[in-house]
Amino acid sequence: MPGTATDLTRLRAVLTAFFALDGFIFAGWVVRIPAIKEQTGASAGTLGLALLGVSAGAVITMMLTGRLCRRYGNHQVTVACAVLLSLSVSLPPLTHSALTLGLVLLVFGAAYGGINVAFNSAAVELVRAMRRPIMPSFHAAFSLGGMVGAGLGGLVAGTLTPTQHLFGLTVLGLVVTVLIGRPLLRLQPPPPPPHEDSPKEETAEAAPRRLDARTRGLVVTFGLIALCTAFGEGALADWSALHLQQDLDATAGAAAIGYSCFALAMTAGRLSGTRLLERLGRTRTLVAGGTTAAVGMLLGALAPTLWAAVLGFVITGLGLANLFPVAVERAGTLAGPDGVAIASTLGYGGMLLGPPAIGFMADWYSLPAALTSVAVLAATAALIGFLTRHAAER
Repeated sequence: MPGTATDLTRLRAVLTAFFALDGFIFAGWVVRIPAIKEQTGASAGTLGLALLGVSAGAVITMMLTGRLCRRYGNHQVTVACAVLLSLSVSLPPLTHSALTLGLVLLVFGAAYGGINVAFNSAAVELVRAMRRPIMPSFHAAFSLGGMVGAGLGGLVAGTLTPTQHLFGLTVLGLVVTVLIGRPLLRLQPPPPPPHEDSPKEETAEAAPRRLDARTRGLVVTFGLIALCTAFGEGALADWSALHLQQDLDATAGAAAIGYSCFALAMTAGRLSGTRLLERLGRTRTLVAGGTTAAVGMLLGALAPTLWAAVLGFVITGLGLANLFPVAVERAGTLAGPDGVAIASTLGYGGMLLGPPAIGFMADWYSLPAALTSVAVLAATAALIGFLTRHAAER
């Protein structure tokens, strides 16, 4: 019978595996970007335009995926997008110009955006059925998959060509999708629990609302929290090493440690996110996380020494870790797959906005001053979380 404890446990395991697979494949592609740049003969500028194909494909597809999930089901769309993601990751090494690279990355981005909406929507249903705030554990699996994918990619970069490496990801992705996709398709989406037994602050409603103007406004508000969080992730990914090297005279190797420590802190924060949410609740987790990230980023941006800045990045990672999962879950609880799609699109937009915005502000002021914008947006996320603490209940 759908919704039994055994089925819910199996569904959690399968969805966790899909999150990890997504992170693994995406990281595997990212570490081969320098080799693809050389193969296509693209300049830095034209490569940047080609890479926008991933972003454009993801953002365009995310809103469409919400409708597909409503029509065909979250589980079915998750499996279909996993197949497309696995197939499309092998395409970039086959291109020999920035234009064709951009076109195939549209397909890759579409699959990446689609699977993110689909499995986050399925995870929201599971969170509601299990009545436990387990959303961060899924995003921890994505982070762990990305770390393994990046590490493995770095190991094989000297022995395998990009074609061999990414085709290997295709084969592995398809095999894993078959193994975990079959049980996912057999498992029915869990029914919502009775509303009256759920803690008031922890569950907005037993079932998603119709996406009217007020609900859409609330969903967009939670999407803004995702945007503020992803802005920081994107900014630190692209600018943390340069800040340590340029402003604090770190060596290239020491500068790379900064982002690694940030990523590890985010993963650790997400692994402990369920326990934190059970103890503090969603509102206090959002407020505490945003505040912690703001303090950490001020230290990371303005500290006069390398290790103090790295400590700031670690604190920032711990603070940001659970903001995105909680924001997406609250949006999905309110409006189902459409809510997940809207929040994810805004979040992904924040990740795209972060790096160029930091670059412009660094030109106008300085890179340390520009990085303080991450602290400002983290504090904004905390404020939004506090102001919306009762909004989803009314």
